Amino acid sequence: MENVVIVLILLAIAAGIIWYLIRAKKMGQKCIGCPYAKNCKSKSCNEQNSK
Repeated sequence: MENVVIVLILLAIAAGIIWYLIRAKKMGQKCIGCPYAKNCKSKSCNEQNSK
């Protein structure tokens, strides 16, 4: 029974992560997790951060 609970918790965490990623992409973020994601004009946020 404990294994079922652990698997359900892990599935809930994975579903939350996937939901966050889909929502962020729909909002137009190119580099999810980057503080400049909404304003990034380059293809890679690493290029903007290195300047």
